[in-house]
Amino acid sequence: MAESVYSIRPAEFKDAEAIFRLIKSSPEELIPRAISDIVQNIDRCIVAEADGEVIGTLSWQVLPEIGAASEQHVIEIKSVAVNTEHRHKGIGRSLVEAGVERTRPLHMSQIIVLTFTPDFFQTLGFKEIPKETLMHKIYMGCINCTKYDSPFTCPEVAMALDVSAEA
Repeated sequence: MAESVYSIRPAEFKDAEAIFRLIKSSPEELIPRAISDIVQNIDRCIVAEADGEVIGTLSWQVLPEIGAASEQHVIEIKSVAVNTEHRHKGIGRSLVEAGVERTRPLHMSQIIVLTFTPDFFQTLGFKEIPKETLMHKIYMGCINCTKYDSPFTCPEVAMALDVSAEA
């Protein structure tokens, strides 16, 4: 099997449908997103592209701050998806690394992820954290989830990458 040749680039409006399909194709691993949400946040998405086709995606959001505005700046990485045919070729890793680099100029203190694949994120330096430390995320996002009854019984694992020392 030939090595996948792909590039990572900022998403464009024309990519919204492909991003939507990628996320929707992984219902066990990802929380669905409306296409309108993808379009409205296209500037916070990157894609992996091969032969003119979007084969992977990642997005992020800035989480609201709790407490003093200068204390903690948190970015959530979400909707990491790679087309089934292109998995296990380093594309997911490349997307996460590119997402971290793309958000680094924001000088956040932490990058978080809620994931069903903690082993993958652990290989990238993320460490498991208690969901209770992410109350802002739970009240802003998880509380509206239609997939699980409670954010605290949801099987997603909360993980964080400490980037405060790297700034």
